[in-house]
Amino acid sequence: MSLYFVGIDISKYKHDCCIISSAEQQVVSKFTFKNNKDGFSELLTTLHSLSNPKNIRIGFESTSHYALNLELFLEKAHHSFMEVNPVLISQYKKSTTLRRTKTDRIDCESIACWLMTVEYKPHPKGFYHAYSLKSLTRLRDKLIRQRSFYLVKITNVLDHTFPEFKPFFNEHFSKTALYLLENYGSAEKMAHMNTASYERLYSLSRGKFSPQQFLELKSLATNTIGVNNSIFEMELNTLLTLYKATAEQICILETQITELIEEIHPHYMSIPGIGPISAAVIYAEYGDISNFSKPSQMLAFAGLEPGVNDSGTESHGGRMVKRGSSQLRYVLMNCALPLIRFDVTFAAYYAKKRSEGKPHRVALSHVVKKLVRVIFALERQNTDFIPQSLR
Repeated sequence: MSLYFVGIDISKYKHDCCIISSAEQQVVSKFTFKNNKDGFSELLTTLHSLSNPKNIRIGFESTSHYALNLELFLEKAHHSFMEVNPVLISQYKKSTTLRRTKTDRIDCESIACWLMTVEYKPHPKGFYHAYSLKSLTRLRDKLIRQRSFYLVKITNVLDHTFPEFKPFFNEHFSKTALYLLENYGSAEKMAHMNTASYERLYSLSRGKFSPQQFLELKSLATNTIGVNNSIFEMELNTLLTLYKATAEQICILETQITELIEEIHPHYMSIPGIGPISAAVIYAEYGDISNFSKPSQMLAFAGLEPGVNDSGTESHGGRMVKRGSSQLRYVLMNCALPLIRFDVTFAAYYAKKRSEGKPHRVALSHVVKKLVRVIFALERQNTDFIPQSLR
């Protein structure tokens, strides 16, 4: 049985393709097709002329969203494909030649040749769900960073107009604080608040904002060292509008993300501390857990494995490599925090690492590694989390 290895170099407007036959050990076809319907049809016609889809192995580099339409097309046409790390292809090319030549036609041949040397691991079917979650969760992450940026800028304006405001709210922008800024804005207006103003604040804070706090805030506003300036007031209003719009978009995204992950409902959602958003990030970044044969591969994927220094007679572990997905690492570390508070086994494991002299962050990273091993086991065994069975 002859196998055909198809290497495709992805670009924005066109793709270069090279097909190598395992029987002849040489290139049987090399062509360029456009990133449109006609180009995809040309590729499919060529593939159909070769052999049964089961005997065709297709590979291309991971290139963000440029390959998505081609992936969906191939899946619909019942062809499997494998995404390749560009670094691996680069290293493979360096091992085969000393020349520094890079063209798309050479790259696609390198991908096809590389496919012949490795185990073929096709992309899982139904990957579009994971891609959707990855797009939404990463967009949410960007918007959260943007929202934080606006809060910093709002603080900068308040440092000029009402520097006593944020310390009064313990350096946090609560709902009450944001309401005051949106509806009053300046210290001068807050100094003239009346009983009706307090009733609205009392209702908004669910009774937590006391009359004493209200009077103290008015006093701070009356005696502030801040400057009342129309330019600063306009800047504050603009920043508050942008902050509010960003916060609303985050809520919309979180609703959509929650709906998508509830449809999938991976088993690790049953672990205490892993909510819908955290589960969505884990699912989006890891994809199909069956792609990993052991937990150490999942740790390496997230950049949670320690570096290794091995030279001469010395051999010791180094710091966490921190490669891979930073979003995945961040979420896993955050999920570990409630685990050491509410789960006895994880809490005992954390305490054990602390007793060994490890700092909090290092001990927490060990808890994260244990969490990843649990996630791997739950998905492999197709079962939900049971604290009593955890060792």
